[in-house]
Amino acid sequence: MLRSTKIVATLGPASSDPAMLERMVRAGVDVVRLNFSHGSADDHLARAALVKEISRKTGRTVGIMCDLQGPKIRVGKFRDGKVMLVKGQKFILDAGCELGDGERAGLDYKELPRDVAAGAVLLLDDGKIVLDVAAVRGEEVHTTVRHGGVLSNNKGINRQGGGLTAPALTPKDIDDIRTAAKINADYLAVSFPKTGADMYMARELLRASGGKAFLIAKIERAEAVTNAALLDIMNACDGIMVARGDLAVEVGDASVPALQKKMIRLARENNKLTITATQMMESMIASPVPTRAEVSDVANAVLDGTDAVMLSAESASGKYPVEAIEAMDRICIEAEQSHPVSLDQEFLNRVFTRVDQSIAMAGLFTAFHLKVKAIATLTESGSTALWMSRLNCGVPIYALTSQTATRYRCSLLRDVYPLMVKYVGHDREELLAEAEKVLVDNGVVKDGDLIVLTIGEPIGKSGGTNTMKIVKVGEHRRK
Repeated sequence: MLRSTKIVATLGPASSDPAMLERMVRAGVDVVRLNFSHGSADDHLARAALVKEISRKTGRTVGIMCDLQGPKIRVGKFRDGKVMLVKGQKFILDAGCELGDGERAGLDYKELPRDVAAGAVLLLDDGKIVLDVAAVRGEEVHTTVRHGGVLSNNKGINRQGGGLTAPALTPKDIDDIRTAAKINADYLAVSFPKTGADMYMARELLRASGGKAFLIAKIERAEAVTNAALLDIMNACDGIMVARGDLAVEVGDASVPALQKKMIRLARENNKLTITATQMMESMIASPVPTRAEVSDVANAVLDGTDAVMLSAESASGKYPVEAIEAMDRICIEAEQSHPVSLDQEFLNRVFTRVDQSIAMAGLFTAFHLKVKAIATLTESGSTALWMSRLNCGVPIYALTSQTATRYRCSLLRDVYPLMVKYVGHDREELLAEAEKVLVDNGVVKDGDLIVLTIGEPIGKSGGTNTMKIVKVGEHRRK
């Protein structure tokens, strides 16, 4: 059974052993995430090389996503490693403090005193600790503890409602972009962007370093979820990640489900990718089976139309990385089978202004009504496959490409299965015959099956898809 929704798995101590990584790939991982918040550049280069080796060994197309750390908006270290805060206690966040104690904590983010004023609410350690700002005096933010608990070294700080001015790209991120280019990453995830300008800057730095990755914007700031900001960011990137952890802290956990649906819908309407992330199978860090709530969470993301669901600590440091992937695989397939196909309705709100996009939509419409076995799009850049994957027609889409980079970038597209094809000369019929052979050899179709093919002329020109053809497999060989 083909799975339409893709699975992203974060690599870490639990998944760095070659045998374990191979088991994960065989279990269904489509994209691995290298989290640049942890490990050195050499660690990431070694892991990427291992992923490519296992991808070749297993014959599976496994993309690589490098995820930038972004600004470290955190408290510093404590003399004893942690402190206990109690309700009503006075506590100071001090940009000049080296080692914290029971009265004050240092700050990795030195600009915090400039970003807050009396009345602001600060949320520490993913919202577990809540501090009300009483006053700002020089480098010190004086607060009163509303909700207490244990606060340990380097825990994150969010401001309720957003408003922290930290830039999305830090000097470390700029170095890490060079590492991502050296890895030849397929995707680059940018943490905490507030505007499209943050994404444009990341793209310029990546291209200057020789990287060609698709850019994924992690939506995790309150400022990024307004319609205007979302569209601005989407126009500057290739996809978004619904990063529900920091986002929930800034906007409130109750707002996240509706925001998730809105973001996925907007992204699909604007031909962008979507990844749904954070705590999807959190209990499987320590348990071999997910909770019923986690099963529903993954299934709902699939029904929302997400391109991919993501594992974080579950696969990076958990006890059951393979079982978590297998569980996600089962849930995705079950949810997809129950998903209604209403393509005609979705077409009513679409406007096509480009020839190649119009051919893509015509291919979808025809495949849906003729109930063909497969759609095959001969693509140099992957754009035609991307456009087709934005609407659910119930027919698998095979991206046939001669470009290795395009093959791996298509690994994240919902409903799309990338295959390599050799461009044999510039004869269209010869190329269509080669495409048909690739589909037959991979067990996708057999003689007598109907398929929809899209192709561009002149052959080999990116963005030139201008022809759709309905083919009965094997018919040309019998003539």
